[in-house]
Amino acid sequence: MDDRTVRAALQRHWDASDANDFKAEHDIYREDAVLHYPQSGERIRGRRNIQESRSVQPNKKRFTVQRIIGSGDLWVTEFVLTYDGRPSYTVSIMEFRDGLVANETQYFADRFDPAPSRAHLVERTGATKPL
Repeated sequence: MDDRTVRAALQRHWDASDANDFKAEHDIYREDAVLHYPQSGERIRGRRNIQESRSVQPNKKRFTVQRIIGSGDLWVTEFVLTYDGRPSYTVSIMEFRDGLVANETQYFADRFDPAPSRAHLVERTGATKPL
């Protein structure tokens, strides 16, 4: 599977995630895929279990992809996942095997205010403003 094909599959995945299209969202995973959430200590095994875990969440979710980078079997997506209007800055690391995701790890971070001590050194990107 070439990089252009993987990038297109990732874009379809994130578009389906944003649309709450749970079937299309999970087409990218192998049957034996594993999803890791290190911050909560959860590991979910199997595409059907991953799909069910997401479909039963009562929150209104929106996905805004910032960047997709990678090549070969390793891809990283940076995105803002907004739950019920509250943004969480998120990184998804996906490992592909035979053209489908075998392992995914997602990290989540809340926004925080910039430190006044470094204000003279930084460019404001707007990332800390509520979305």
